[in-house]
Amino acid sequence: QAQLVESGGGLAQPGGSLNLSCAAFGISLSSNPVYWYRQAPGKQRDWVATITISGRTTYYADSVQGRFTISRDSAKNTVFLQMNDLRPEDTAVYTCNTNNVWGQGTQVTVSS
Repeated sequence: QAQLVESGGGLAQPGGSLNLSCAAFGISLSSNPVYWYRQAPGKQRDWVATITISGRTTYYADSVQGRFTISRDSAKNTVFLQMNDLRPEDTAVYTCNTNNVWGQGTQVTVSS
């Protein structure tokens, strides 16, 4: 059974960094685009970033462009989301998705 497991969330100060991981089991992260989404309390889930099958092309929401970087380690079957210059408005549950498979999410809280 295909499964995605996110990790790396936690508490960060404004201006700080976190690196999220999305590890895949029973499904290849090199066979379909991989997406990161986030959902803040009381808000809809928003798309954050995409990495294509080739891994050479990435896309970002305007709100994270220049601060977040999505990448993939095919050997580890893991996709990462490096988040720099974090802001309180980045607080949310971050979830990865590929081929209609969703992870359980990891909480990111940005607060001083």
